[in-house]
Amino acid sequence: NKTSVVLINNQSANEAVAFNWVNSDFGVPIQITNQLQFALKGTNFAAPKIVELSAGAKSYSMIGNDLNNIILGLGVTSVSATDIEVRIKSMAVGKTHYSNVISLKVTPFINGPIYTYTDLYLIGDATAGAWDNVATNAKIYPLLKSSDPNIYTYTGYFAQGGFKIIKTPGAWDPQYGMGSSAGVLSTSGGSGNITITGSGYYKVTINISSLTYTVTAVTPSTTTYTSISLIGPAAGGWSTDLDLEKSTFDPHVWVKKNVMLSSGEFKFRANHDWGTNWGLSQQYFGTALLGGGNIPLATTFNYNVYFNDMTGDFSVIPAN
Repeated sequence: NKTSVVLINNQSANEAVAFNWVNSDFGVPIQITNQLQFALKGTNFAAPKIVELSAGAKSYSMIGNDLNNIILGLGVTSVSATDIEVRIKSMAVGKTHYSNVISLKVTPFINGPIYTYTDLYLIGDATAGAWDNVATNAKIYPLLKSSDPNIYTYTGYFAQGGFKIIKTPGAWDPQYGMGSSAGVLSTSGGSGNITITGSGYYKVTINISSLTYTVTAVTPSTTTYTSISLIGPAAGGWSTDLDLEKSTFDPHVWVKKNVMLSSGEFKFRANHDWGTNWGLSQQYFGTALLGGGNIPLATTFNYNVYFNDMTGDFSVIPAN
């Protein structure tokens, strides 16, 4: 009864579209089994999503949430109008009939994940992002969260120079910089830069409750990889690698911004091979272990993914 549907989250329990049809005539009075089939336009129903219909039914009312799940299940990854096709498949006495195909243009919604963590990011000429504090700067990297919500760490390469820590890329407030002396943090806009006197690899640890920090030199790994990828149902399946992008600032840091991941699980692996893989049975962040468990992801959404192949540290942060 419609040709275009825009689905809205807070109206997802309401009827989105209703289908009506006349059942096929198989030549004998017999019970007919019907399916409602949905497919992306142009795929010839090669991999349809199916709704089983009640015997004898001649209409079906579909609520928004169910139609939304169908659209996302077809592989749609953005909130944009998507052309789909719908038909009835009728089966009886060993025969199959198909209805005419109707076309719909459907705009889905994507529910955000339940994410209650506060992320902090590095900014400054000692870091990959330099002092270019704009939201679109893909080189602004997050610190790793911990089980203590006040403690954050970052291990990686720093150039000689200075840095601060911000909450939101593109904004300076709130920020953390050097306070009255080295090792002391200040949230003042006039705080000093935390100084790196010589380029190299360091571990930075901050405590935003006690307003303290440490910067400790570490020995970098000599192992580098050609590729690091996500693999698993959350990233397209166990036979498909979703490659991250290697940092040009630190060869141990890998990033994929604004990527659609599905509810499911995944691991990180090197060079498209299972010989070196990392996992952890913890969602959103942690230090993945070599050969560790699958990383769970509860909600289909767009995420920013960060991985450090030297430490196994990873962050999966909702993109919006």
